Amino acid sequence: MKFVFDLDGTICFKGQPLSEGVTNALEACIENGHEIIFASARPIRDLLPVLPETMRKFSMVGGNGAFVARNGEIIEVTAFEAKIVEEIQNIISAFGLPYLIDGDWDYAYTGSETHPIYQNLDPLKLAKNVSLQELKDIVKVVLFPGEQRNEIVGELKKLPISLYEHTSENIVDMSPSGIDKWNGLTKLGIAEGEFIAFGNDTNDASMFAKAKESVCVGEHKVRELASLQVPSEETAIIKMLSVLNEKYKEEAVID
Repeated sequence: MKFVFDLDGTICFKGQPLSEGVTNALEACIENGHEIIFASARPIRDLLPVLPETMRKFSMVGGNGAFVARNGEIIEVTAFEAKIVEEIQNIISAFGLPYLIDGDWDYAYTGSETHPIYQNLDPLKLAKNVSLQELKDIVKVVLFPGEQRNEIVGELKKLPISLYEHTSENIVDMSPSGIDKWNGLTKLGIAEGEFIAFGNDTNDASMFAKAKESVCVGEHKVRELASLQVPSEETAIIKMLSVLNEKYKEEAVID
């Protein structure tokens, strides 16, 4: 069986690397013949630092589907069309918004250095923080709307983009139209009903809808789409993973 994991708030917390307990639980799945895949809002660049070195070449979906990696290599990147980038820039200018904008590897960041997202930004110093004009392709956009959230989201919803609101962090996250985690998984050859998904937020909904079983971590509204739910506690997550590891052991052997 294939197990697909979101990272932040699902199996790692507060930007910290996977704990020893979670890592051991994943390794137990691998020993039983299961395949581990990671699917995160983070670009691949920022996904790597929270993983053990032994797992950094696993198949991955980053940027909510905009980046796809296999065997340690990014095999596909989906960028915004130039016209959409221009319209997003117009909204940024009109509202004076800080942002984190990812290119195919480098990024442009103008937000606060105290925001949690900054703490998780390129900790391995693999890329450069450049001006927006220096980014050749725009792959992912995060805006910090402040108190103007409703008005800004209203303007963004007029655009043909994939839009996610994360109220706990007060950010708005955008990917190119039609790009989501499920779209990214299909590019890895994963079929509907052939995987188990773990997630905790709106951007996990697309893969929950296509999974054989889906596990919502915590109390987010996306639990309505999940077949299973666990508290946002490491011991509960590890226990659920152990149960599913054994439940699908025979299917892992077949795979």
